[in-house]
Amino acid sequence: MGGNYSSLIMIALMVVVFYFLLIRPQRKRQQEQAKMQNSLAPGTGVMTTTGLFGTVVAIDADDVILEIAPGVETRWVKAAIGRVLVPVDDVEEDVKAVDHDVAETAEQQSEERDSASKKL
Repeated sequence: MGGNYSSLIMIALMVVVFYFLLIRPQRKRQQEQAKMQNSLAPGTGVMTTTGLFGTVVAIDADDVILEIAPGVETRWVKAAIGRVLVPVDDVEEDVKAVDHDVAETAEQQSEERDSASKKL
């Protein structure tokens, strides 16, 4: 009789683990995806789930009008929008900041080498 309880406990434990490792994270991703799709606005750069890049021109209920080339507009379902793209200006500023930090680190290392060679 004790064996029956232990097997029931193991099955219940597996269900709980399955929920926390698979179901809950999937729901969270779906909610984040829906939030992103509902926050789209004209002028936003996006990539569809098929890899097409475009800019949101208009939003019509569950559809999104994307401009994929100058003067070329296509209609997509919001669910087809895979991700919102970060503006290039922001990326360039981040790269410049990293380059500046790398340059400073290189200067510090060369100064340390110079001072170490003078000591010898």
